[in-house]
Amino acid sequence: MSTTRKHTALPKAQILIEALPWLVRHNGKTVVIKFGGNAMIDEDLKAAFAQDVVFLHHAGLKPVVVHGGGPQISAALDKHGIVSEFKAGLRVTTEDAMDVVRMVLAGQVQRELVNLLNEHGPLAVGLTGEDAHTISATKHRPEIDGELVDIGRVGEITAIDTGAIEALLADGRIPVVSSIARSQDDGHVYNVNADTAAAALAAALDAETLMVLTDVEGLYEDWPHSDEVISRLTASQLEKLLPELSSGMVPKMEGCLHAVRNGVTTARVIDGRVQHSILLEIFTDEGIGTMVVPDAQEGDAV
Repeated sequence: MSTTRKHTALPKAQILIEALPWLVRHNGKTVVIKFGGNAMIDEDLKAAFAQDVVFLHHAGLKPVVVHGGGPQISAALDKHGIVSEFKAGLRVTTEDAMDVVRMVLAGQVQRELVNLLNEHGPLAVGLTGEDAHTISATKHRPEIDGELVDIGRVGEITAIDTGAIEALLADGRIPVVSSIARSQDDGHVYNVNADTAAAALAAALDAETLMVLTDVEGLYEDWPHSDEVISRLTASQLEKLLPELSSGMVPKMEGCLHAVRNGVTTARVIDGRVQHSILLEIFTDEGIGTMVVPDAQEGDAV
């Protein structure tokens, strides 16, 4: 019996030992995680995500969670009789729609995530980009067919103030940030892309890692002809690929590019449909998804 117990316990010990160099490397480092995709909707994935973030916290890392809420916003707009319209891959956000966006992000999605994290202790604190001037923005006008188009209260990030987030981290808390920004110039609030917000925060916080959860395995080598995932690429290699990417991947990969070009050591796009994908990516040799590194680190071990 005791021999059997030893044998069944051994793989667990080996898994923990494999994590040791990664625990040492990441100890005390800030990691910004963009929560999105199926992981936001599926109950089991949501619970696993919360466990992963709390694990990172107790393993000595400083996780910061940034979220949007596309599916929830669409459902709420539908309920309020407001048509969801997209231009240049961004949600057209009228004044009425902005009220709903703010209500859903800060009052529904954020609350649920904070409560899931706080099942494990008094850890998570929710805030939006409006709080303590965390995210400031001006009106974003995308260019479509050579013309600048008005898509309402959609913001382009102009400044990040990390003071409130850093104070929470210093107090041993897990900040959960909704992707709403205060206006730099007109007293309104703006809907900002959550991938872009996560990247901007990661750069401003001098984070070790930006992790973006998606509904795909990573960045594909030659989609749709191949489902081979690129496991690692440099900023310059990614920049060359950007024009060929699908519209949904562009803000994610632009965010990764911005992060590694502004002091973040690695940016990763990982499959949020896999339970505990965050732990697999950070604490195992294999990792999953696609990792972007700065050009200067090409050939280095990361």
